[in-house]
Amino acid sequence: MPLATTQRSGLVDQVINQLREAIRQGEWPLGERIPTESELVASLGVGRNTVREAVRALAHSGLLEVRQGAGTYVRATSEVSGAIRRLAGSELREVLQVRRPLEVEAARLAATERTDEELRELADALARRDQAWQAQHFEEFVRADAEFHLLTVQASHNALLTELYRGLTEVVTASVAATSQTHLSSAEPIGHHGLLEAIAAKDPDRAVAEASGFLTELLARSDEDLEQ
Repeated sequence: MPLATTQRSGLVDQVINQLREAIRQGEWPLGERIPTESELVASLGVGRNTVREAVRALAHSGLLEVRQGAGTYVRATSEVSGAIRRLAGSELREVLQVRRPLEVEAARLAATERTDEELRELADALARRDQAWQAQHFEEFVRADAEFHLLTVQASHNALLTELYRGLTEVVTASVAATSQTHLSSAEPIGHHGLLEAIAAKDPDRAVAEASGFLTELLARSDEDLEQ
């Protein structure tokens, strides 16, 4: 994909998007070095600081790897695959341990505070999650699953809880990916239909049990992976 000269507004975001798209489309294959900073500056028509900031952001998200003295290389083709590379082992367990109290409390509150529109959004996200699993579309599954969890937290109508959870969006998505990738060939993923039914029925006790149950199962899976 030829890189287009950027417009003068939101330069860093535009460069990030162009580089991300070039990686996604295979312009620069996995493991290969991307053009030098000078080449990117010339092709994009932006300053060195803009290019550096964009590359730094993509390195942070796991798509690129900066090797001092050797250049910058493609590490992953999407943020999801990059997240899987970064999040594993004991770090994954810590993320799940943080997710559990936040999501369990969110489920309890969502069961009493959710609106009908929020319930429809939850059902839609869960349906897309199930469809992606059946079609073996891993990244779509991860996105829909992470969206379902965020929607549940938002349905709690607790602004502080939602803000805390939003701050964990990247690691939550990464933990979904990391705990799902080795189980994609299974007949069914860890189910969330019980949680949706509890929220629909406005049953906070069942919602707590459902949320706690699947997160405990995810923790057990992570322990198994650590032992292997």
